[in-house]
Order: sequence, then C-alpha cells, then structure tokens
Amino acid sequence: MLDDFEKLRTASGSEEWRHRRSMELGSLVQRRLAYLQNPKDCESAKKVVCNLHKGCGFGCQLHHLTYCMITAYAMQRTLILESKGWRYAPKGWETVFMPLSETCTDKGGGSKIRWGPSMSEMERHQILELPIVDSLHPRPEFMPLSVPADLAHDLSTIHGDPPVWWIGQMLQYLFRPNKRLQDDIDATVKRMGFRSTIVGVHVRRTDKINLEAAFHHLDEYMVHVKEYYDQLDRRHNGTQRRVYLATDDSGVLEEAKKKYPSYKFISDNLISKSASLGTRYSDNSLRGIIIDIYLLSRCDFLVCTFSSQVCRVAYEIMQTLHGDASEKFRSLDDVFYYGGQNAHDLRVLEAHPGDGDSMVEIKIGDAVGIAGNHWDGYSKGTNRRTGASGLYPSYKVENTVVAVKMPTYPEVPLDSS
Repeated sequence: MLDDFEKLRTASGSEEWRHRRSMELGSLVQRRLAYLQNPKDCESAKKVVCNLHKGCGFGCQLHHLTYCMITAYAMQRTLILESKGWRYAPKGWETVFMPLSETCTDKGGGSKIRWGPSMSEMERHQILELPIVDSLHPRPEFMPLSVPADLAHDLSTIHGDPPVWWIGQMLQYLFRPNKRLQDDIDATVKRMGFRSTIVGVHVRRTDKINLEAAFHHLDEYMVHVKEYYDQLDRRHNGTQRRVYLATDDSGVLEEAKKKYPSYKFISDNLISKSASLGTRYSDNSLRGIIIDIYLLSRCDFLVCTFSSQVCRVAYEIMQTLHGDASEKFRSLDDVFYYGGQNAHDLRVLEAHPGDGDSMVEIKIGDAVGIAGNHWDGYSKGTNRRTGASGLYPSYKVENTVVAVKMPTYPEVPLDSS
C-alpha cells in the first residue's frame, strides 16, 4: 500500500509542483523577515525585545527565540535579541550565528511596555518587551499552531502540516551559522562522508529519562529505519543503508555497530561526550548540538522522540529543505507540538461510538483536543462538544489549519513572480 501511494503521489508531476511552490513561499517569507529585521530607521522603528536567557537547553532556547520571531512578524516589529552572557556562549548569539539584523540591534527608542495589557495598549508603545512563553498572558491568537491567513490556502494545498512549515521558516532565518561555524560544519560533513540517502536517528537520554521521556532501546529506533530502507529497496534495490546517529550517550554508537553490521553508521562520539551533563554548556557542546541539528535536518528521514526539542527543531528545519517533510519521520513518543502552543484541535471525519470505558464517542464535525498518539492506531483526546476524554481511532480525525490575519508586507508582494 505504501508503495502504491508513493507511485500515486509522484505520478502526475504534482510533487515537483508542490516542492517548487513551497520553495517560492519560503523565499517570500525569508524576504519579509529580512525586510522586517532591517528597517531604514532603527531609531524610530517599532521593536520587540527578546532575552535569550531562558533557563533550559539549546533546543528549548531556540524555540523561545522562534516564538519571539513569530511575535515580531505578527506585530510587524523588528526583533532585538539580548544574548550577552548566554550560557552557551557568553559573548552572545553572533559567536556562532549570523546577526538577526544588519541595521538595527539597539533596543533604545521611545516608550516601553512589558507584554500584558491589551493589544491596542501595547501597540501604542515603541518598545515591547517579551516574557518567556510560559508567562505570556494574554495569549495571542497568532501563536502556533496558527499560520498567516495570506499563506494558509497555499500551505493547505502543498504541505501536510502547515504549522510545522511556518515554524520552520522562522528557524531558517534564525539558524544561520556564521562563516567560521559554517566552515567547521562543511569540514565535518566532508570528514564524516555525510551524504544522501541517509536516515537520521536521534537518541536522547541523560537528563530526559524518567523526567520528560521514557527510555527507548536502540532496537525501537531501528525498526523504523529498517522499514524505511525496506520500502526504498522495493523501488531502488541495493541502496546502502546509512544512518546518521546523533546521541548524548556515547555508548550507543558501539552498540549500533555491533548489533547492526549491515548498516553504515555515521556519528561523532566527541559530540556525544560533549553533550553529557558535565560539559553541556561548553563551546564544544554548543558546536556539537548545532552540527547534530544541521545534519539531522538534512537527512531523508528522521527517527527520534518528539519529546526532545532538538528532534523537533531538526524536523521543523527539514520542511524548508524538502518542501514537504511532514511524513518523513517516526516519533517513538509524542506527536509534534510546540511548547506554549495554543490548543491543538482535530476535526472528526468519521463517527465512532464510545464504549463507556476507555473509548470516547466522536461525531462528524466534532473538535477533538489531542493529548497524544499511542502509535497503535489510537490517540487520546478530549471531545470539545461533550467534554469527555478517552481514546479514538487516529485515522478518523484530521488536523485543521488555523489561519490568523497578520500584517501584510506591501514592499514584498505575495506573488513572487
């Protein structure tokens, strides 16, 4: 069935068209962000100020900055990043990444206000300071998983999960290594022999286990790697089975090579060792996690746990490279989510009776707030109509696209032609 669906998906040439249109829309968003971030007059420009010092790991901090970038876009303000004293690089963001602006990095100006009053009150002030997303009250409608209304129709046509594409565009602008780091990445890619076709496997352990995620054996990941290559072999027999292994457990690589000798594992144990708890905030650790995200996002398929922010960041960036990578993953635990997102409601396509026990009744048109996918054909959620919670067949619901009106950018027209 998977093989037949793949043939149908590519038979008419529509796949190439969707990819091309995704790239066009992505280029549009990148031009809009560049326009927004480089105002002609920084002194008079409206700004949002984002402090990078959120007490969490790199992936979490990157998502914190992404929320700031979405807020800047939705409110048509220039994002000013405060990153000096950053726990990963005390000299700041530009130590490893390109600056967010070439013309405007000063948070000075006129009146200032902290997020909190009404939107109209905040709009009256030139400088808006943002809290961490956990303290964002009131919560604006433009937060994920919404997408800009002027892009929503196209995205619903060309992409399997438009909110992931939209978040990926923010990350594409933010996650731009500076020249020194890019040279290091290029040298690492060459040294490792990283190239397609390759499956990315991200095994996150250490501080996550029994706190945010359950322990998963390597075998659980490799089931999906084998499934991917088995399907590929039915179309292109003889493909070398290559795996990019990213992990914070340096023992996983040796285990992988011993148990799966028919696979070629590409990994760097120095990165794994630098990700240990004792050295997590060193220069080598920062370099390692950036390289892991960079290479995972460039894999053809991703197997990981979506409880890990590093995994989700890589998956989000994948969307900017593949056009539509919404199905190019397997998560061993969570469904995709964005920390601090608004409610994630699904629409029921086919009714299913409740059983008065674990199964919740759903009817066509109901909204169901998803709590998680059990990956056995059933998901858990709450029927918004009845308030009842329980299991329901995953295939009987679909994601809905929440389109939110955001400012237009007349200097950068929607029609890229």
